[in-house]
Amino acid sequence: APWCGHCKSLAPEWIKAATALKGIVKVGAVNADAHNSLGGQYEVRGFPTIKVFGANKNSPTDYQGQRTASGIIQGALDVARQVANARLSGRGGSSGGGSRGGSGGSGGNDVVELTDSNFDELVMQSGEPWLVEFFAPWCGHCKSLEPQWKRAATDLKGKVKLGALDATVHKSVAGRYGIQGFPTIKFFPAGDKAHPEDYQGGRTASDIVSFGEAKALESVEAPEVKQLVGQESFDDCTAKQLCTVAFLPHILDSGAAGRNEYIATLQALADKYKARPFGWLWTEGSAQSKLEEAVDVGGFGYPALVTISAKKLKYAPLRGAFSKSGITEFLQAVTIGRGSTLTIRGSEVPKVSTAEPWDGKDGALPEEEDIDLS
Repeated sequence: APWCGHCKSLAPEWIKAATALKGIVKVGAVNADAHNSLGGQYEVRGFPTIKVFGANKNSPTDYQGQRTASGIIQGALDVARQVANARLSGRGGSSGGGSRGGSGGSGGNDVVELTDSNFDELVMQSGEPWLVEFFAPWCGHCKSLEPQWKRAATDLKGKVKLGALDATVHKSVAGRYGIQGFPTIKFFPAGDKAHPEDYQGGRTASDIVSFGEAKALESVEAPEVKQLVGQESFDDCTAKQLCTVAFLPHILDSGAAGRNEYIATLQALADKYKARPFGWLWTEGSAQSKLEEAVDVGGFGYPALVTISAKKLKYAPLRGAFSKSGITEFLQAVTIGRGSTLTIRGSEVPKVSTAEPWDGKDGALPEEEDIDLS
């Protein structure tokens, strides 16, 4: 501080030490009165306070040596020697400040280092969900979070990206989101990122991973329930762990409204189980006679539903109600291995017939020919 008598006494010794150490160790000075925010970051309460930034710039140490040029030079050289020995043994810390991330996976660190210059491109313009930590290098809670954040980034790789931004350096982005405390964590969803969500969960890797997985699931699109119109659509479905096939009443029996209601029930279930590797198909009853024979649907009692495991040549028939709750209970039993399973007849997945796609309309009765009995 300019008014500090001890600082004034130190100044000539400090200048001598800086001159002697030129090219070896950098020596600097900060007016903590004028730059009190910087002083606050490093908890400077008395003057002069001397901090030594060694291998790890995020954890400076207090200089406790003599306040003479020779004492300062000796202390600086001791630290330089420690840094050099650490580098020689491969244990050297980062020479930069405020870096918490890698490049997105390099060096075993899956946390992406974010800055004012790359934030919009990497986060805002991406189609992926992000968890972003805004931190300060001097923040103790941030240092405690760092290993948990790195572990979570690895566990969530391919689901949610994790980034870290030094809010004391990259103030433009930090200011945009009103960052005032550290660490602050915000979730940016896969779609519209204009209004990120504040993360209020726990600070362990498992807490962060649980939150990230739940958010990743929200952003996953549910598979479409498709009509079984040919072999290609059937092969796509049976390539999944389970292929769910619904056999719906004839259009003349249910009408378009009834059929759409059945399909809507199936689509709601496809959304509910979208995290599972399931495929979903529907077909009109009796349109796929070979498939019905192979899974014992039997040509009557529509709607009916089965799940097929082509890999195991097994299927499970729905015995309960064709409703959201009935099918949910059925699928829960199947997925935990408690459902009744049968072997596909013929011990092979049957081929299916080509069918006309439904036009979405009610069915029309065929025109009757006039019959002359005279």
